[in-house]
Amino acid sequence: MRHRRPFVAGNWKMNPATVAEAVALARAIVLATAQARVVEIAIAPPAVALLAVRDAIAASDVTLAVQDVHEHEKGAYTGGISAAMLRGIVTYVIVGHSEVRRDRGDTDARVNAKLRRALDAGLRPILCVGEMLEVRHSGRADEFVRGQVRAALSDVAMGQASRVTIAYEPIWAIGTGVPAHGEDARTTIAAAREEVGVLFGAATAHAVRMLYGGSVTGESIAEFAEQPGIDGALVGGASLVSDEFARICAAVGVARTRA
Repeated sequence: MRHRRPFVAGNWKMNPATVAEAVALARAIVLATAQARVVEIAIAPPAVALLAVRDAIAASDVTLAVQDVHEHEKGAYTGGISAAMLRGIVTYVIVGHSEVRRDRGDTDARVNAKLRRALDAGLRPILCVGEMLEVRHSGRADEFVRGQVRAALSDVAMGQASRVTIAYEPIWAIGTGVPAHGEDARTTIAAAREEVGVLFGAATAHAVRMLYGGSVTGESIAEFAEQPGIDGALVGGASLVSDEFARICAAVGVARTRA
């Protein structure tokens, strides 16, 4: 029996085009997901829309996330946003997303620094991990993801580790047309949870929520949400359509009632 609250987070990436559109989408999501009370829901708009979206969802149960954070507290880092600046605005911080690792060169060490800054600021990291196709084909997927978890959680205090959510995003299944399957996700997420247990003990490993994040849709989510050890989803493109996002949230809630 699982006791972790199910969680669905929508990563809007560089969408929509304007702050006004972001506010409209946030309001639509609040309305569409109003019945999904068993599920915690977060949305991560572009940084320029954070304050406006925060105000738009203030009277709802939907929480706010930011898509990235700088690894330093302050300094001459043009364009950077520190964790301290986000305190009081967001609840969650996405760190280690595959696109940020790919496009901005985030290393495991930088992901670890970002995660620790977020925790120290009282924020809750959503740590993204996942392997490329050649790693899975080599049979090293679980080993690779365990290494990412171990590196990202290095020097994290025992009392802080349970505040981390881990999102498994198989890079080979994102936007490629190559589908992942529930069993793929279950085994690799189980390996990630086992690594948390090695680092912090069984109680913390049980407390940490694990999400699936590989091109999730309303059609595909049930296969993953029904797997033991998967507590929800990190959603990309489908989170830009309020009704589709609500379908995902509802499916995650239904899977929890059956667990």
